[in-house]
Amino acid sequence: MRQEDPVATHAAHAEPAPEAGTRAMRRAVELAARGLGHTSPNPVVGCVITDAAGTVVGEGWHQRAGGPHAEVHALRAAGAAARGGTAYVTLEPCNHTGRTGPCAQALADAGIARVVYAVPDPNPQASGGAATLRAAGVDTGAGLLRAEAEAGNTAWLTSVRLGRPHVTWKYAATLDGRSAAADGSSRWISSAESRADVHRLRAEADAVLVGGGTLRADDPHLAVRGIDGATQPLRVALDTRAGLPPTARILDDAAPTLLVVAEDADTRHLPGVALLRLPPHGGRIPLDRLLTELYARGVRSLLLEGGPTLAGAFLEAGAVDRVVGYLAPALLGAGPAALGDAGITNISHALRLDLTEAVRVGPDLRITARPATAPKEH
Repeated sequence: MRQEDPVATHAAHAEPAPEAGTRAMRRAVELAARGLGHTSPNPVVGCVITDAAGTVVGEGWHQRAGGPHAEVHALRAAGAAARGGTAYVTLEPCNHTGRTGPCAQALADAGIARVVYAVPDPNPQASGGAATLRAAGVDTGAGLLRAEAEAGNTAWLTSVRLGRPHVTWKYAATLDGRSAAADGSSRWISSAESRADVHRLRAEADAVLVGGGTLRADDPHLAVRGIDGATQPLRVALDTRAGLPPTARILDDAAPTLLVVAEDADTRHLPGVALLRLPPHGGRIPLDRLLTELYARGVRSLLLEGGPTLAGAFLEAGAVDRVVGYLAPALLGAGPAALGDAGITNISHALRLDLTEAVRVGPDLRITARPATAPKEH
């Protein structure tokens, strides 16, 4: 798609100072983040509308799937003041009619004179909004604060580009890399503040995944707690032989649950549980097939909370897009490592990460990193 200069304008339209446009787009990025965890399988999008003088007259964000898009909310807030103004949008306005109408046409109909968007839409079903706007005589610009907008919408963008959910591996460990003590006890390695922060990660994800080992060892609940208005993620349990007892906490009604088992697994002791039966390969559920099935169910962001074995399998498959580690200021010396076998046998094959953030969370250190090499396409 052609990348227009975000500050170039038609002579008939007086553009506000560049810094005003940057402020407006940065505000749009902030607004978009309010939709995290509520819009799947749609992206998070923010929109700010300014009048000809650069004054903000309308704001909006995509609040939930099936509801009005960010541009529509902003246009409603702006009213007649939108005419002749500029719309700053974090993602190229959509060009298709689904549960809502095309935003590109709505902007043109409202008399918007210029649209500046940060990221071109990679979805072929919705792209082309910029061309529609130009055909309607609306000036367009692309790329303003693209990196910031991409970062805020990385899960959806990754899922569209790779055809699978964006995967975040979350773990907690001591400074010497242990996820539990030698006797298997692990509650609690991280602090209460870190555990509360994990609920934020869950609330931003479409699904949370654990494996059979974690199910048996910890009986996790995986629902979001302590966050008002959170949309509960799908709880996915990967349990090949269906050894999960019917009393498992993950089977309560606090959030939806999907049990992934082998085709021939006996699940008669789990009546009423939603099942996904997949053919195992070498005794394991193939991760590529699992990700395909979750994507087909609308999962665009997946939080991996499983133990070291499952984490290693995802990393070996090249299916981890982000790593979030909570490092507690403690030492154990023995016990299981946070990461199991990931198919790495030589230091030259180490999976190198780009550190994107390191912050204190209570007494712990939360480190966020991304693989330095591009994740594998599905």
